[in-house]
Amino acid sequence: MKPKRKCNAEMTTDQDFVDCPKNSLWGGSDAIFAVRLVDWQRRCGRRDLPWQGNDPYRVWLSEVMLQQTQVRTVLPYFARFVARFPTVEALAAAPLDEVLALWSGLGYYARARHLHAAARLWVARWPRSCPRGAQEWVQLPGVGRSTAAAIAAFVQGERVPILDGNVQRVLCRLFAVEEDPRAAATAGRLWDLAQSLLPHDSDDMPAYTQGMMDLGALVCTRARPRCDVCPVVDLCAAHCLGIAAELPRKRARAPVPEQDLRWGWYEEDGAVWLVRRAPQGIWGGLWCLPQEDQAPPGAWRAAGEIARLTHRLTHFTLKITVTRYLPQAPRAVEPAAAWGEEARCLAPADALALGVPQPLRRLLERAVDSLAESGNEGERRIGVAKGKFEVLERIDGHDKEIERLLRGGGKP
Repeated sequence: MKPKRKCNAEMTTDQDFVDCPKNSLWGGSDAIFAVRLVDWQRRCGRRDLPWQGNDPYRVWLSEVMLQQTQVRTVLPYFARFVARFPTVEALAAAPLDEVLALWSGLGYYARARHLHAAARLWVARWPRSCPRGAQEWVQLPGVGRSTAAAIAAFVQGERVPILDGNVQRVLCRLFAVEEDPRAAATAGRLWDLAQSLLPHDSDDMPAYTQGMMDLGALVCTRARPRCDVCPVVDLCAAHCLGIAAELPRKRARAPVPEQDLRWGWYEEDGAVWLVRRAPQGIWGGLWCLPQEDQAPPGAWRAAGEIARLTHRLTHFTLKITVTRYLPQAPRAVEPAAAWGEEARCLAPADALALGVPQPLRRLLERAVDSLAESGNEGERRIGVAKGKFEVLERIDGHDKEIERLLRGGGKP
């Protein structure tokens, strides 16, 4: 058994070591926690993020982007979005393809579709205004309970708790909750605990909510919690018990399965054929290279394998093989006539204006840039479009910047 640790809280006995009451705040109260957190956030927390303030549109946009995504990743996407769509009305009026194109690379593409649908609902239901309170924010597509609470706290100062992954971790340590936070009963209890800690003054809600986010992201981190700089360390039951780094309890990870995906680079006169994916599943609604069993009408001949990609997702790893195909003879029927509006033949530069998956974006960018490096181990030079440009792809390489948490079922 691990030795019990001294707490920094005021002791009421002459004990050298104290028993920390499990699942309770040691030596403090909800009011003390809120006061300390608000004070710490105003002195040490993040206060220069471009979406901070009470602008409903910017707060909502940022909170959707920040779902399952780190701040440093969101920053450039947020800047591009507000430059192109400065208001919710501008976003609602934009074509979905343009929204998907700007979102490309941020992952969880259902968020982009929901964002567009939510903007249209917002403009229709709350013209020249915005949802009032968490109960109305949650009516927007793609806005769950925690996201709605964060928006309402920042915009309207509503006293509602948030419970994202970082906050779950903070609460599990603060109250020494050893049960799985993903279990329904534990999650319900964490919501109650989060509610109990809220500051009494609604004017403190923006700083408090940002403080909870900052505490989880910057101090109470997953791997190595920085208890030495935590503003509430003496209130933390897990720290007192010496188990802060062990909470939340980790479940054994199941092996990540691999799925093979074969794309066809169907090329004609320097242009490549793309098809739109179904709305559901991975990369829903994005434009993609057709799979090899989705060849455009007509006769095609294989011109060799041009790339192998490894793309790691949350639930599986994709092993993507890309093969180049050229037409054997002029066709009597255009593929667009057979595929309808769900197929386009575009030059790579034009294809980049659409919403495309990140692995395909990497291929298209290399095509546009005409990368022709050679002689580097692990790289292959591949020529496409009759030598008009080349694609350079690292074989079985993986760029951590393209690792995204995407949801979706079924085959990719």
